[in-house]
Amino acid sequence: MLGQHGRGLTKALFTRPALALARVGVTPNALTVTGTLLTILVAVTTLPQGRFLLGVALLILVVIGDSFDGILARATGTTSVFGAFLDSTMDRLADGAIFGSLVAWAALRLEAGALRTTTIAVGLAVVVLAEVVSYTRAKAESVGTSASVGIAERSDRLVVAGVGAVAVGLGAPQWVLTAALGLIAVGSLITVLQRVLTVRTQLSRREQGEDATP
Repeated sequence: MLGQHGRGLTKALFTRPALALARVGVTPNALTVTGTLLTILVAVTTLPQGRFLLGVALLILVVIGDSFDGILARATGTTSVFGAFLDSTMDRLADGAIFGSLVAWAALRLEAGALRTTTIAVGLAVVVLAEVVSYTRAKAESVGTSASVGIAERSDRLVVAGVGAVAVGLGAPQWVLTAALGLIAVGSLITVLQRVLTVRTQLSRREQGEDATP
C-alpha cells in the first residue's frame, strides 16, 4: 500500500539527483547492484548484533539511494525488461538479508524461551512469505494475469520491521519487534491469498470467455 503512494513522491524528489548521476556515467543497473550489496552489508553487520538504530538509519539511506535506479532509467529512457528483472531479483536478496539478520538477532541475542522461539518462527515465516508474495505476482504475469493487489507490499514490510527495530533500539520491550514480525507475516499471508484468489478469478473469466467463443 505504501509503495503505491510513495512512487510519485520519490519521483518528484529524486529525478534531478538521478540525472546528475547519469551525467557522470552511472547506469541504473549499476545502482541496483550497488544498492543491494550495501543493503546486505549493512544488514548483516548491524542487525544481528542488535544495533538497530544505526542499522535502520543506514538502511534508510541505502534504500533512498536504491530508489534512484528506476527513476534514472525512466528519466534517461533506458528502461528495459532486464533492468526490471534485475531490480526484482536484487530486492529479494536484500529482503532476505534484512529479515534473515533479524532472525539471527533473535537466535543470538534473546534468552532461551518462548519469546526467542516465537521470534525465530515468525521471522522465518516472514522470510518465506515475502518471497512467496513476490513469486505469486511474477507467476501471475507469466500466465497472462495480474496480481498487484495486497495489503503488504515490500515497502509496507520494511516500514513495519523498521519501526519495530527502532522501538526496541530506543528501549521498548523486545517483544515489540516480535509483534512487528508477526504483523508482517500475517499481512504477507493475506497478500498471498489475495493474489491467488485474484488470479483464480481472472483465469476463470478467461476460460469462460473461451468456452463462449463459437
